Amino acid sequence: MTPPPSPASSTTVAQRIAQELPRLTRSHRQVADYVLTHPLQVATLPIDELAVAAGVSVATANRFARALGYEGYASFRAELVRGFEPLIAPVEQLRGNLAQPSTVAEVFATALEESHRNIEATRRTLDYGACERAVQHILDARTVYIAGFGASAWLAGLLHHGLDAYCADLRLLPTPSGVTHGARSVARGTSRDLLVAIGFPRYLTDTVTLAGIARAHGVRVLVLTDRPSSPLAPLADVVLYAQTETRYRPNCETSALAVIEALSSAVALRTPGAFQLAGSVMESVVPWLHGAQALRAAAAHKNETS
Repeated sequence: MTPPPSPASSTTVAQRIAQELPRLTRSHRQVADYVLTHPLQVATLPIDELAVAAGVSVATANRFARALGYEGYASFRAELVRGFEPLIAPVEQLRGNLAQPSTVAEVFATALEESHRNIEATRRTLDYGACERAVQHILDARTVYIAGFGASAWLAGLLHHGLDAYCADLRLLPTPSGVTHGARSVARGTSRDLLVAIGFPRYLTDTVTLAGIARAHGVRVLVLTDRPSSPLAPLADVVLYAQTETRYRPNCETSALAVIEALSSAVALRTPGAFQLAGSVMESVVPWLHGAQALRAAAAHKNETS
């Protein structure tokens, strides 16, 4: 048997399967096929669940790991996990939390405490110089593009809503036409424009790619993310960080939303004529506000009878 791989080994699980495939038994090949088809899923499975999924015994699953040169299933799975840490960590954490009995009330309390803790941690570490630059970039921009995909698409939409009254040309890039629409739009940008890129674990390539295109065309980049190691951070002219740690989901978006609301409020504060702009927006939506028509009718009736 070949010796078990060292932690520094550069040989991936897929490469080891390819190397050992001619010597694998039929049942081992059955496990190998499942591993190669579902590597991320397997990285989150204990041995008994993999055995059931692959249609083999637990002993066969363990012998499969040894046939690849690992000490056992635990070291095999650890090697498989290595390339998926950012993706697997929330799943593993959720598995552990679900294994601990909790009431609905306890989950509610925990989630609210996490939101409060993340907002407070974000406030304590906020770089107010970066906040000033972020606001100024938005005010100076001819066109402001907003990019966020996956779960961050909802945050992008909320930022678009918050800035809509204060930006002459504001464009939300996540659309039904996909990321290629965003790429074409950003590629037409110049140094007079700004891309706001929003991305939190699990970081999506679409947002990172658009930020890279923006940089290549001289467009300034404002990033909202969680940490300096984020793939978006090196592409930014300015970064605003929000802590998003949570036990039950990949991210706690509460602190990210708080930063978005703070940014929108600061832009409103610095926008010339912000009060008049807000008044115009309010006037435009009055016909759709519940009770507004009745108030208008009452006012008109009063004018007629006075």
